[in-house]
Amino acid sequence: MNTPHAIGLDIGGTHITAAVIDITEMKVIDYSLQKESFDSNLPVDQVMTIWEKAISAAIENSKIESMAGLAVCMPGPFDYQEGVCWIKGQSKYEHFYGLNVRNLLLDSLSLSADFPVLFENDAVCFGKGEVFKQKENLSKKVIAITLGTGLGACFIDKGVSVTTGDLVPLDGEIYNLPYKEGIAEDYVSVRGLLSHYHALSGTTLNNGLELYNLAIKGDQLAISVFEKMGTDLAAIVIPWIQNFSADHIIIGGKIANAGALFLPSFTKSVKEAGIEVQVSVSNDNEAAALLGAVSLLCTSHSK
Repeated sequence: MNTPHAIGLDIGGTHITAAVIDITEMKVIDYSLQKESFDSNLPVDQVMTIWEKAISAAIENSKIESMAGLAVCMPGPFDYQEGVCWIKGQSKYEHFYGLNVRNLLLDSLSLSADFPVLFENDAVCFGKGEVFKQKENLSKKVIAITLGTGLGACFIDKGVSVTTGDLVPLDGEIYNLPYKEGIAEDYVSVRGLLSHYHALSGTTLNNGLELYNLAIKGDQLAISVFEKMGTDLAAIVIPWIQNFSADHIIIGGKIANAGALFLPSFTKSVKEAGIEVQVSVSNDNEAAALLGAVSLLCTSHSK
């Protein structure tokens, strides 16, 4: 690749993280990492202004002028090939449904129509990035799970994302698997945690951080909600751990920071199912997702 740097974006329901990545070394350029929190249900033009601000600041702080492309981690449903958003009814990006995000980015950044902009599922980016960070995973079957405003997953066999076949759920997604009275994401997500806490306590919280703070201060209902989420997550993924013959489960996303609260119940359920699998929590979600995103440009260039 002639230009050894690219822009990586990790876009979630409440945040954007942008950075310039050295493609040769697969590392984040010093001082280029930029984060912005925002409400993704704002009008499209306001969201794009926030994105443009983060991307421009990342480029400016990197002191690097030439970029090989832009690689974006984006939650689904999303047409990753065409760059079209199909998110609906998930309390995020309500105004983006049916819009071409590639064109929105090109326009807001005043880039030419042929500038490479590639998209991938946020969980796949996270999983691929973790494989880059831990090279021993290149020989393993890895399930990467992201816990945040949504429930993401990817299945990676020897470094390659698997989205079809009998060994994985449709498109490698678990958020929409039928579970209890709805789908998996209704129970394992920030929305699920807050809904469960409200059902138990009658109290409406604004976000997951409030719930986490209650739990670490000893609120037994808050603690029980996280524990139940761990049990629910195990029930959802155990059939697929077995089906895929996974060696390693890596958990990331904002809720992963509360691992001490839900991992014990998760691992207990997995062991009770007679499964031996390595379980770990990512210590650097953002860098993993950004590296995984930019690896798309390397793959694209090599084709």
